[in-house]
Amino acid sequence: MVPLKQVGSCSKDMGVKVRKGRSLLLPILIVLFLGHVCRVVLSVPPANSSMSKGGTANQCEWLVGDMAEEEEFLMDPEINRRMLQVSSYPNYYTVEAIYNMAAKTMRAVQYSCYGSGADGLEVLVKIEAASLNPIDCKIQKGKVRPLFPCKFPHIPEPLHGDVAGEVVEVGSEVKNFKVGDKVVSTLNTVTGGGLAEYAVAKANLTVSRPAEVSAAEGAGLLIAGLTAHQALVEFAGIKLDGTGHRKRVLVTAASGRVGHYAVQLTKLGNTYITATCGARNLNFIKSLGADEVMDYKTPDGAALKSPSGQKYDIVIHCATGIPWSIFEPHLSTKGKVIDETPTFSTMLTFAKQKLTFSKKQLVPLFLSSKKESMECLVGLVKEGKLKTVIDSKHPLSKAEEAWTE
Repeated sequence: MVPLKQVGSCSKDMGVKVRKGRSLLLPILIVLFLGHVCRVVLSVPPANSSMSKGGTANQCEWLVGDMAEEEEFLMDPEINRRMLQVSSYPNYYTVEAIYNMAAKTMRAVQYSCYGSGADGLEVLVKIEAASLNPIDCKIQKGKVRPLFPCKFPHIPEPLHGDVAGEVVEVGSEVKNFKVGDKVVSTLNTVTGGGLAEYAVAKANLTVSRPAEVSAAEGAGLLIAGLTAHQALVEFAGIKLDGTGHRKRVLVTAASGRVGHYAVQLTKLGNTYITATCGARNLNFIKSLGADEVMDYKTPDGAALKSPSGQKYDIVIHCATGIPWSIFEPHLSTKGKVIDETPTFSTMLTFAKQKLTFSKKQLVPLFLSSKKESMECLVGLVKEGKLKTVIDSKHPLSKAEEAWTE
């Protein structure tokens, strides 16, 4: 019972728009012919109404083709100017009409994946702290669409989202957490949900948070810390117990979220650290353990030339916009640049080096979160060997202020 009968003669107030085709006749005929397979999804705002208390199915869902009830729908004085979308397969014609369902409202149940119901391997967390990063602002401004967000309305995670809080409910198959446990979790990148009072987290991406680790420290730790940990331990082969061959390491953008963890973790290994950052953060990075620090705006800093003249065995590349040609002269014979923000150019260079069997390599890093690595990081914070540097704190009610910073 979709209101398509009036499409050809609708007034401007109804806001009808045809997205494809030179005439309305063909899409209307197709929609009518395929009426038995076309469905209409009507999205309306939640409110108290008779439908919220058990309206019948034909009040909120129509099959194309019943013109008598279409007229009743169009003539209903409570309806005007709200989005109603009809899609007809297989010709992909779409007609939109605008209506306002001020009184016609309903409650609905949604599911987000295939399966038999709630996931037994999840925990519900009452959030005490969540972290924001520059990428979150880019997502909100639409600079990474259509990848994120996948749909609106969207509760920011943020991306990548770390939250800290208290477990208030556990899935039926969760064995290692109970209600009341303090935890740190990383959330689903696609669905988001971190900037809220509660969030659902996968048990395998949740770790216990000891009393020595504050909620704010935990909320800023996981994704950035995991990125630095993976680059150093898995890609660079650095042992955090101080053993192994001594390696010379460069960390770019060392005062950033990943960079400041990379400096601290690198210092735990048998390493000599060179770092680049802005002039105002030189002393800060030195305090984290870097052996030599360069202002990236100076000639030597821009060229990544070590003050001691040494070549780098490993580069933890946390900056952007630096071409391979800048790195290559300053690498040791088997030097490796690990790019934590890989671009298309990174992938091309990586492929070329593989094909030519180059000893010097530019390696793209794509994060793979592992629970054992998460536990390692939380343990290091507990022991005082790793710290999270927090720029500022804001209550959830003033999240917009955090966003503007």
